[in-house]
Amino acid sequence: MSRYGLKTIAFAAMHVVGALLATAASAQDYPSKPITLIVPWPAGGSTDISMRAIADSASKVLGQPIVIDNKAGGGGTVGPATMAASAKPDGYTISQIPITVFRLPLMQEVSWDPAKDFTYIVHLTGYTFGVTTSAESQFKSWKDVVEFAKANPGKVTYATPGAGTSLHIGMEQIAAMSGIKLTQVPFKGGAETNAAVLGQHTMLQADSTGWRPLVDAGKLRLLMVWTGARSPNYPDVPTLKELGYPMVYDSPFGIAGPKGMDPKIVAKLHDAFKKAVEDPAVVATLAKYDMVPNYKNTEDYKKFVVEVTASERKVIETLGLAKK
Repeated sequence: MSRYGLKTIAFAAMHVVGALLATAASAQDYPSKPITLIVPWPAGGSTDISMRAIADSASKVLGQPIVIDNKAGGGGTVGPATMAASAKPDGYTISQIPITVFRLPLMQEVSWDPAKDFTYIVHLTGYTFGVTTSAESQFKSWKDVVEFAKANPGKVTYATPGAGTSLHIGMEQIAAMSGIKLTQVPFKGGAETNAAVLGQHTMLQADSTGWRPLVDAGKLRLLMVWTGARSPNYPDVPTLKELGYPMVYDSPFGIAGPKGMDPKIVAKLHDAFKKAVEDPAVVATLAKYDMVPNYKNTEDYKKFVVEVTASERKVIETLGLAKK
């Protein structure tokens, strides 16, 4: 081999070693600047408020601010999809990952592959979902809704934070089990669904506990919750199971980054967010919205993604919503 060939090989080797050293140094120094956390829902809702509390606590562990970037739309998928398409895998852009990220690809063509386009970091918590109606509504109980819907097929409208969300799929399952037809009206998030049902633009709202202040103020009536047990905040409100629907829907979520992140950076983020969901101040904020910490480490979160995708596929196919 010529000396020029040897020089080329040596130069290439030095370049690879240099890149590896730079990556190691980058992971060692991480984070050296603020981190952006995408919250794929509008500001002011239960997810936004809880994620801000979690991010604030995690930032103290990491020693850098975590800046919230609200990217609403697509039932919570626009933000993660944007990150997957354009963010560098350097740990400085991460996103909350709702179950819609796994469900929507089963229903329609999307720009991301949940199995390949994300680096899963940590699983955090889940929601308390409920169905509300205006305090002025004729519906005093869920039984009233079912009876009206049977007499008026398709006339009962319900607001959700988007097509393909757990609220949409859950309501369709409830309707199928009840033998009724309901009409979904999708919005971008809780602020809009609150306004819709409060103004009686829709008869019902299916959403997480962003409705709590309005329920507590007597402006909305809570008809049911979708948790395994009754909410301690609303002990008189029945669960789905108590109403005859063998379901629990809490739509748990976690944090992920773009594909290809350094495992050492993932570990630092994991540790910071794990400490955050153990922080008494964060636990108190979550409790305010009936959200209970549901921690899973990085490996268990990856397994959960596979499991939840399989279970969602069965539900979507049963409802006839799978993409053709």
